[in-house]
Amino acid sequence: MKRSIGIAVFLALVMASPISAIAEVNVSIGISLPPLFVFAGPPQVVVIPDTVDVYAVPDIDVDIYFWNGWWWRPWEGRWYRSRYYDRNWVYYAAVPSFYFDVDLRWRDYYRDRDWHGHRWEYERIPYDRLQKNWKNWKRTRHWEKQRRWGVQSYQPPPQPQRQILRRERQEQYRQRPEVQRHQQEMRQRQEERRVQAPPKEPRQFQGQRQSQPEMRRPAQQQPQTRQPDQQQRRRPPRGERQGESERQ
Repeated sequence: MKRSIGIAVFLALVMASPISAIAEVNVSIGISLPPLFVFAGPPQVVVIPDTVDVYAVPDIDVDIYFWNGWWWRPWEGRWYRSRYYDRNWVYYAAVPSFYFDVDLRWRDYYRDRDWHGHRWEYERIPYDRLQKNWKNWKRTRHWEKQRRWGVQSYQPPPQPQRQILRRERQEQYRQRPEVQRHQQEMRQRQEERRVQAPPKEPRQFQGQRQSQPEMRRPAQQQPQTRQPDQQQRRRPPRGERQGESERQ
């Protein structure tokens, strides 16, 4: 009875709490989740030029990307991913590799329909079409080879220049205050776990314990049977005994 009452009280508190508060509940490793963003319907996306099939949701003020079958979202220097665009975000303990190929000014280029001086005739891709075709588009490099991402008369920068841009974006990302705060928090968590962990036994003692011979029980001695006397074991025949008595 008490357990049923407790469950009912918990459900009532959850229903009364705002969505943003529920979203910020710490997960098992102590990392807060980002606040939920409510969509009116499945979002449309655009593919970002100079990337390997990175899609972005352009009509919201929150950065949400789709790449390699996952939805990705940065928040307060941390990264999260989900199979859904609007829920079930899980902390991702790294920066996804696609992010440093994304031009940080892509929203400005999207608004102006201009990508580095070239007309950007982007295509708004419905959610259902994206889910149905993204694997084949990635396999055939559809947007890069066939469409040039919709950018008119555009030639992608050569690979060495792309690598330079990636390194520059990586460095800019590390300098962000929210990223540095997150890195400091993670270092503190690692240090706390290291201090709380039980001390390990020195290796030399482990080797000594393993090298000790196994103690064996002494073998149980079998009881010795008493050997009969030689004379008792071999008695002379009856005739010999009679001859001896006659000679005596």
